[in-house]
Order: sequence, then C-alpha cells, then structure tokens
Amino acid sequence: MRNDASLRTYTVSQLARLSGTSVRTLHHYDEIGLLKPASVGDNGYRYYGREEMLRLQQILLHREFGLALGEIGTLLDRVGPDRLTMLREQRARIAGEADRYRRLARTIDRTIAELEGRDTVMDKQLYEGFSPEKQAGYEAWIIDKYGEQARPRIDAGRAALAAMSPEQKQDWMAEVAGIEGDLARAMAEGFAADDAALDPVMAAHHAWVGRMWKVPPTATAYAELGVLYSTNPEFRARYEGIRPGLADWMAAAMKSYGGRALQG
Repeated sequence: MRNDASLRTYTVSQLARLSGTSVRTLHHYDEIGLLKPASVGDNGYRYYGREEMLRLQQILLHREFGLALGEIGTLLDRVGPDRLTMLREQRARIAGEADRYRRLARTIDRTIAELEGRDTVMDKQLYEGFSPEKQAGYEAWIIDKYGEQARPRIDAGRAALAAMSPEQKQDWMAEVAGIEGDLARAMAEGFAADDAALDPVMAAHHAWVGRMWKVPPTATAYAELGVLYSTNPEFRARYEGIRPGLADWMAAAMKSYGGRALQG
C-alpha cells in the first residue's frame, strides 16, 4: 500500500495535537529558529511537512534528556542529515537510562524494606543508580526553566549535601524515602491531593526541603518545586516509578498545602 506520509502537511494546531506540544511552544520554536514551518500560507497559517515533523521529534527527544533549547538547535544544525546515527545513539542512551531506572527502583525498594523493618540496606546500596552527571543535568534544566533566580536554591542544596557525612546522607535519603512512601500510600488509599489530612506528612516534606535550601520554601516556591517534580523528565520518572500518577498528585498536594499552611 502506498505511503503518502512524506506528502502530508499539518497546520500548527494539528501538529501540536499530534505531538502533544502546544501551539504556543511551536510558535516559540519558530520565533527562535529552532523549528521553522515548511511554508506559510497567504492566510498566515504555518504548514509543517515530514522534515519538520522529524526535526520536532528530535527536539522533543533531546528535551527529554534535559538539554536546553539553544544546545538542541546547535546539535541539530551540526548533525544535519545524519539522523540515523543520532537515533542509534539516542536508542543506546535510552536503553542505558532504562537500566539505571531499574537500579533506582531497586534502591527505593530496599529503602522501603528497611523502613518497614524487613531488611537493612548496605551502605553502598543506598546510592545505587544515582548519577553525578544527572544531578548536574537537573541543575541545568532548572536554570533553563526558571532562570538565574533559581541558582541560590541549587547552590544551597549542593552545599548542604557537601557538608553531610555519609551517615547523615544515609539518614537524609531514608527520611525522604519514608515521606515519599507515606505519600504514595495516601494516594493509593484514595486521599485527594488537597485533603488537609495530608498536612502532617506535607509539613515533614516541606521541612525536609527547607533544610536542603537553608530556608523554608514560600507557598509559591513550594508549588513551583511541585511543578518541577511533575514536568522534569528525570523527577517525573522517579515519582512515577514509586507509584503511577504520583508526580502530578504530589505537585497538586504541594500547591494545596502551600495555599493552606504557608506564606508568600
């Protein structure tokens, strides 16, 4: 059967629906030269063909890996038509990430087992699956999304971790794992994200973040952190690995708690 995919074109709204992006995002990509339409009609409509669709796929893949838009444009322009090599490299990278997520899931399972009194985690297993490169990537993603005003929080978090002894890091990881486990169980038991009954565990999470940032988050900052959890690919995968739907539920819970209990 004949495949006419190479001849098909989409308007900006059609491509937005097809790709799961927004019209605003596609307009922004056009404005910065990252993704130009194949043509613009007399009516002002943008039209996208197969080449533009493939380029958009690459943009979205690189965004999943946390690259900033400027880096993506430079990379795509440098690679040019050698898409097959790029796709093979991305396939290998995704396979490696899948293995790392499996190791992170095992790390979380072991910590949950320890907190429930069923097992004790070996010290070296507490941090299995964590990547210094990924931590740097988180920081770059946050700066790209929120701007330089986010850097003091990043620097405070880095300094707090650097000041911890191995035992303190173990306690710190165990504490947040316990909080996340409590939240996952509350979600599983049917608690709505805006239920005030969650306030004790949300207060514990807010206090944990405050120790990391060296200052308690305001309501706005705490809600923004929840958005980060639900939109950053790495954080989202972490929480979805604990329980499907937890990333969005937790973001909503953080926003709701901030509105009830915090200032600013």
